[in-house]
Amino acid sequence: MTSRPTVSVYAADAEKVAGSSSMPTVFTVPIRDDLVQFCHTNMAKNRRQGRSVFWHAGHEHSAESWGTGRAVARIPRISGSGTHRSGQGAFGNMCRKGRMFAPLKLWRKWHRKVNTNQKRNAVASALAAAGCAPLVMARGHKIDDVPELPLVVDSLNKEKTSALLKSLDNLGVAADLTRVRTSKKLRNGQGKMRNSRFTLRRGPLVVYGDENPLIKQAARNLPGVDVCNVNRLNLLQLAPGGHLGRLIIFTKDAFEQLDTIFGTYRERSAVKSGFQLGRPTMTCADLARIINSDQIQSKLRMERVSTDKTSKSKKNPLKNKTAMQRVNPAAKSLRDAEVKAVEARKTARAAALKAKRSKSGRKDKAVRAVRFNKVADELEASFQAAHQAVLDEVKAGEYRSDSEEEEEDE
Repeated sequence: MTSRPTVSVYAADAEKVAGSSSMPTVFTVPIRDDLVQFCHTNMAKNRRQGRSVFWHAGHEHSAESWGTGRAVARIPRISGSGTHRSGQGAFGNMCRKGRMFAPLKLWRKWHRKVNTNQKRNAVASALAAAGCAPLVMARGHKIDDVPELPLVVDSLNKEKTSALLKSLDNLGVAADLTRVRTSKKLRNGQGKMRNSRFTLRRGPLVVYGDENPLIKQAARNLPGVDVCNVNRLNLLQLAPGGHLGRLIIFTKDAFEQLDTIFGTYRERSAVKSGFQLGRPTMTCADLARIINSDQIQSKLRMERVSTDKTSKSKKNPLKNKTAMQRVNPAAKSLRDAEVKAVEARKTARAAALKAKRSKSGRKDKAVRAVRFNKVADELEASFQAAHQAVLDEVKAGEYRSDSEEEEEDE
């Protein structure tokens, strides 16, 4: 979007400025990418041709379902016998030689209607984007040698294509034309069989007026160059693919008609009934520049910084030492005492292990082992003696068990 008061008009036959023209108001309208994308998507559908499949395709068989009870699917099957084809499934989209799923019908809604006011505003946005160099470069055009955007030339009414090509070279679009010529590639897929064998990038668009009637014939053999009358501006040419920023070359008579065609912020269009350009909500859309300006900053208060060091949220005393100290004032002394006790236990254990593993400790352990073994041997000997005494009594018949004594008591 640009708002310069005048635009230079360049001569077609020489690299010089031939005059100037006032900037049309349409170049200052807001650039609505969403509106352009919506209108282009729907308008591009209006050149489609209806297509469908034969309404009996896939159903030209003598087939009938076998029903239930035969442990096979209920899909219709080819009748007859004596051939591999008989008994095979038919009609379904999963079957061999069956119809497609949801066959295309000719009465589909192929075309779309778009509101006239939407289309007019989309064209205005596309024209405004053509005056913004970053958007033009982002679309892929080579404009390093282009002197100015929007680019206006005094006249391109040439009879010969060679003369028009020389004029375009003088205007600095030779690099863009070279980009178009070198981009010719064979189309991928089956589309190469449908009268669109090659793909080609889009070059500059020449918008002419009634004073340049010969340009249409002169430019038709230049690859990538499109022409359009200013009274019949088309969004499909101004924003191919729905992408803003096409390189546009205006003739002077076409450029001066834009205010009449689209109107201004104060006057309605003289051509488009009831149409008036949408005024931008903000004169300057650079919010960072507005906010950081001295006029705004001088009216703002200083940033408030919180001096409250405490948090309002409740702390868990079991996890927060400060909260525990507030609940139990003796918590710190108890923690210190526990730490000292742990250290004391650790030191005592280390000393005990050291004493146990020393020479004297091993000697004491050997003495204890001898005493333990002596006691164990004496216990074993006493057990053997008692057992032998029991055996002797049993042998002499003098030993009676507890069960026998109970029987005698009864």
